[in-house]
Amino acid sequence: MKKKATVLDTSAINRALTRIAHEILEKNKGVEGLMLVGIKTRGLPLANRLRDKIAHIEGVEIPIGELDITLYRDDLKHANTNTEPTLQEAKLNEQISGKNIILVDDVLFTGRTVRAAMDALIDQGRPSQIQLAVLVDRGHRELPIRADYIGKNIPTSQDEVIVVELGETDSNDQVSIYEK
Repeated sequence: MKKKATVLDTSAINRALTRIAHEILEKNKGVEGLMLVGIKTRGLPLANRLRDKIAHIEGVEIPIGELDITLYRDDLKHANTNTEPTLQEAKLNEQISGKNIILVDDVLFTGRTVRAAMDALIDQGRPSQIQLAVLVDRGHRELPIRADYIGKNIPTSQDEVIVVELGETDSNDQVSIYEK
């Protein structure tokens, strides 16, 4: 793959997350009943950053959970691995029933990851509401799913790939577009 451009640097990612934190608080009228749930791998560090920003703004740390949605995906093939995938239990640390859940992920593309995450959440309980926060929305939906909170809309072609790098999982913070 060939890198075309860096579209978000560390400062831009930080500004986008600050804006998303404020939008979450505004839409939900504060932190009451809120819980952030990060979709592994890069949704979890983004959820942690949002939790910290919300705590800084409101003075209250809201609960956070983590979802590994691998077995809920309908578009991932495990046939090439010769091993059965293992179910990773959701680490929610709290009951989700009756809560307003904010699912957090890095990139919204086809919508299949979000659908799988909603299936995984529903297996854990019945939230009052599920909202979606993403750092990047690149379009090309295959399912009728939209984000409630978007850091940046980046229209792409099918031949382009969005790569999100975060300090917690990679060497630095940046979002780049690559060409296949």
